[in-house]
Amino acid sequence: MTRDEIVSMAKEAGLLGGPVFTQGLEHFAKLVRNDYSNKHAQLWLKRIDDAIQTEREACAKVCELLPLEWEDQPNIAQAELATKMDCAQAIRARGGEEARIKRLEKYLIRRTITI
Repeated sequence: MTRDEIVSMAKEAGLLGGPVFTQGLEHFAKLVRNDYSNKHAQLWLKRIDDAIQTEREACAKVCELLPLEWEDQPNIAQAELATKMDCAQAIRARGGEEARIKRLEKYLIRRTITI
């Protein structure tokens, strides 16, 4: 947390420009705690999301690299290839931005900080 962020929170809590009261100190502590908790949660959410994306891409690659069983029969081989690519595409689509936002919102709702 930067000095400016702390000063801004102290001003919001009424700690600067007037007498310091216990209530103001308590409010300031809550602001600092919430800010730290939110930043910490965002860091872990980013790490988790990155790991999910990496695993999802690895799974899609497995689909793409599956050997064709019927290479000697062009019509069947073409269908097999299309199925492999569709499978990989479906796996990657699960990691779209909309799905990621829903996961993050769901997590943050469960993680709501109460003071």
